[in-house]
Formats: sequence, C-alpha cells, structure tokens
Amino acid sequence: MKRDVKHEAQLRRQIEAVRTGTQSRRGFVAHCATLGLGAPLANLLLHDAGLAQSDATSTTPAYKPTKRGGGGALKLLLWQGPTQLNPHFATGDKDLEGCRLFYEALIRWDADGNPVPVLAAELPSRANGGIAADGKSVIWKLKTNARWHDGQPFTADDVVFNWRYATDPATAAISSGHYAGLKIEKLDTHRVRVVFDQPTPYWPASFSRFPMVPQHLFAPYSGAKSREAPNNLKPVGTGPYKFTDFKPGDLLRGTLNADYHQPNRPHFDSVEMKGGGDAVSAARAVLQTGEFDYAWFLLVEDEVLKRLENSREGGGKGRAMFAWGSAVESLMVNFSDPNTVVDGERGSAKSTHPVLSDLAVRQALSLLVDREGVQRYIYGRSSRVTANYLNAPERFRSSSRKAEFNVDKANALLDAAGWVRGSDGVRSKGGKRLSLLFQTSINAPRQKIQQVVKQAAQKAGIDIQIKTVLGSTFFSGDVGNPDTSGKFWADLQMYERNGSPDPARLMEIFTSWSYSQQANKWQGLNVMRWRNAEFDAAYKAAAIELDPAKRAALFIRMNDIVCNDACVIPVVHRAEVAGFANSIVAEFTAWDEQLSTLANWYRN
Repeated sequence: MKRDVKHEAQLRRQIEAVRTGTQSRRGFVAHCATLGLGAPLANLLLHDAGLAQSDATSTTPAYKPTKRGGGGALKLLLWQGPTQLNPHFATGDKDLEGCRLFYEALIRWDADGNPVPVLAAELPSRANGGIAADGKSVIWKLKTNARWHDGQPFTADDVVFNWRYATDPATAAISSGHYAGLKIEKLDTHRVRVVFDQPTPYWPASFSRFPMVPQHLFAPYSGAKSREAPNNLKPVGTGPYKFTDFKPGDLLRGTLNADYHQPNRPHFDSVEMKGGGDAVSAARAVLQTGEFDYAWFLLVEDEVLKRLENSREGGGKGRAMFAWGSAVESLMVNFSDPNTVVDGERGSAKSTHPVLSDLAVRQALSLLVDREGVQRYIYGRSSRVTANYLNAPERFRSSSRKAEFNVDKANALLDAAGWVRGSDGVRSKGGKRLSLLFQTSINAPRQKIQQVVKQAAQKAGIDIQIKTVLGSTFFSGDVGNPDTSGKFWADLQMYERNGSPDPARLMEIFTSWSYSQQANKWQGLNVMRWRNAEFDAAYKAAAIELDPAKRAALFIRMNDIVCNDACVIPVVHRAEVAGFANSIVAEFTAWDEQLSTLANWYRN
C-alpha cells in the first residue's frame, strides 16, 4: 500500500511538471518505465490529465492532401483474401482487413500504441469527465457528422446494438469476448455510458478491435438468424470507402465516400483489394514489378524480401516496412482428442489427448524447436528469438524463461517418462504411439518451420505428419469445414496471434471459459481446450488490478504458466511486415489492423 501511494504521488508530480513545461513528455514516459508502465499507458495517463499527445511528438506521418479524392485507384493485395465482411464473424485478420475498407470502430491504435478517436468525438478522460474515479464506467461522446453509407446517421443506438448483437449467445460472434463484463447505456443521441462489472484498467480495449455495424440493417438478423444477413457480404459502414463489389476470397472493390466525416479524406477515388496467390508473389507485385500499391502480411523469408527490394530485374518500386507489436508465431498444443467423439462432438473439451496430456512430451517438443535457426534463416529482420508467448509491451515480458534447442535433453525427458523406441525408431507408451499431426496454413516459411520441427522430432523418436491447409480455409469460420484452426482437428497447429497494447485480449485465448467448441460454432478463442485454475485466477485478478506494476506482474506470471506447461510453444516474436509502393505515404501500425489507418493514406 505504501509503495502504491508513493508511486501515485510521483506520477502526480511528474504529470504536473509536464503541464507546466518543466518536464518533457519523453521524460515522463521514461520515468513511467521505471514504475512498470510502458509508453501506451504513460500516454493514457497524460491524456486523462488533459495533456493529449501533440502532433510534434507523434511518429504518425502528416496528412498533406488539401481536398478529398484525386488520388486515382489504390490497389491492395492480400494473398489471403477476405471471405466475409461482417467484423463480428471475422475469424482472422484477413476478414477484419477487408472490413476496414468500409467499417470503423470508436477508436484505433496508432504506431506508438496510442488510442486515436475515429467514430468517437474525443477520448474519455478524467479531465473531461469521461472516466469515473473508481474505474467502473466510461462515457463516450460520438461524432455527430458520421453517417452510414446509405445516409442514415450513426448514433448511440448503433453502439448499444453492437454490444447486444455480439453478446447474444445465439449470434455466436467472435467479438463477444470484447464485450464481456460490461453493459452499454444510451445517454442521448450521441453519448453512451459503458458500465463495467468491475474496475477496468484498460477501458479502450473493447472499442477498437471490432468495428461498428448499422443497427437498422442488422437488427432483423440478430441471434440465430445472424448468418443469414445479406449485409454480411455487402457492408454498409461509415468508413472512407463505399462498397461496390465482392467475390469472396478473390476481389473486393469500393469507391470514395463523398460524405466521409473526416476532412479532405479519403485521398483515393477508389480501392481494389485483390485476394489469392501467396506471400512471395504479393511481395514481388509491390516491391519489384509495382503492379500493386500495398501487399499485406508478408510472411516471407527476409532474404527474399531483400532480393525483391534490390532486384536488377526491376526492383526499387517499393519497400518492406516493419512494425513491432505483440505478434508471436507459436505452436498450439491440442489438449482434447481430435480423433474421438464425445456427446456428438469431435475434439470435445471433455476428452483428453492420449499423448499430449503428458507434460514430458510437451516439454520435449518445446526443446525440439530451433528458434535461432528460424530467426536467422527464415524470418531475419522481422523476428526475434523468444521463449515467451507475451513479448510486448516490454514491461510484460518475463525474464525467467530462456529459449533452448536441445535434442539430447528432449530424448532424456522422454526416456525418463517411459516413452520407449520401437523397431522403427518411433516411441510408444502404454500402447500409444508418439505420432502427431502438425497442421498450419500454406505458406513457404511455415512449411519450412514444419520441416525443421519434424526433422528434430525424428531424432527424439517422435513421428510428425505434416498437413497444410489453404489460408482462406484454415482461418475461416466455415462450420462445415473440418480444416479450420478453430476446430483444430489435429495434434499441433501453428500460426501468429497478436493483440493490443494491453495483453488482456492476447492472453484471453488461454481462459477456460473461451473454449472453441461446437456450442459456439467453433468461434471460441481457446482452440487448445486447455484449462488451468491458477491461470484463470491470475487473469481475473489482472482484470480489476489498477496498480500498473502489480498488473504487469500478474501477466508475467500468466505467461510463465502457459509456457512452462507447454500448452503453447513460442517460436519467434514477429514484426508485422507489409510492402508499400514508394509513392504511398501510410502510417503502419502493429497494434491494430494494418488497414485501420487507410483513411490517412495518400500518394506522394
């Protein structure tokens, strides 16, 4: 308690120093770091005190166009094209990126991890009366000039509707977790109050990831009828572009929104998003040939990117950009049995995996991942070796875990646990053969990682079968397809997950109440179907802890629990990578969807 009071007094003095000009913002952020607060939270503290960040201290590029339109066509390339355009059902970033052409959230996150108002008229703060002293409510003021693309006004009714729509169990929305533990009240036509069940230290989180959809078009299709809504494929948003055409997985088009609520935006007259192909061909189309202005999520070996940027056969048309956030490439370990049906459900959380339920096997697998080799020879500039699932912001990173690649140690663990090699070199125990199915999306770097793990595992007596799935299928919400990441009907699977500047959403995937299962149409976040009472307790404690240092310690403990139990095996901490034509000026953030800043892009 004494320490908390001391820290609070220090912060109050430092904030007042910033107000009077005797302390710089940068100095305040540095001081906060000594107390366990990173830059995003330090900036929020200044904002709450009425000291919003000025343009002079931001890394966001200045927006120079002085009129709306005139920029011609903007050509975007997503090698995993969106398959549906309702953000509440987006099972991966590809769908959310497609939605961002048309839909907007109350706020977005800039490259520095700061919240920026979009449909909100301003950020709530203590100074403007928007944040309650007890941390249990926030008042959002909404823009009065924002309209849906069909001319209807955006109002408080829409915000309340999105909360009710997402939290209706019959809707089975992937966004439901972002509205957990709160209710939204309409105060007037353009103000809402968010009331939290408990003190909420990071209140912006629920209003950035999933954009708003219009009540007047989606209310007739709430609940069990939600998947039947025509506008799931024909968005009507408030964003910079209006929908014109969509061929799922292939082509998405929009045209300039002449009634957009931000001045002189958008710059481009039309936008075209092309899907399909692969990451390498997407990189080539921007960096080398210049056919496109932007290439999304370049999961490409760094040496390939360098060759394309500097190719003698063209090249020089674009550049790769890197943005660091919390993204981590990792192996997910299935705790349910994907080959057993319980109560009519395959891979039920009620089942137990016959092999991976053994901690020794999971720990051995972690020792068989050559992280340094992956970083050095596959991802290069865009990755860092890590043994942690939670890597950023830095104050949440555990210092107790070290990455280790050790085949001999893996063999010793399996020997001690009673897994005996057979005549074919594959281990077994109690009649159970140590043979695992390892799946991921089709992508050259991921296939190389699969081979790296397979070869090391073979040396330890583990047989790994490789399975690859088209990204458009693997990351889809298709309830009829057996190969989605949500169903996880394999033993191991690998992909990247990222989160906001606060780790609550990133770590939510390990909570026992977030199982991906038949009851929620396999839309839950916990695809591993892992359960740990200590983790659940720590997560609940962090949800109401207002002291930043204590809260950081809780998240570090959560990271250590999941990594020590090897329910997830981190491979590398990854930067977001995208390709931009040299003529495009764009803010590139890793804390939000890459296209969340699209309204501010222009051609220089």
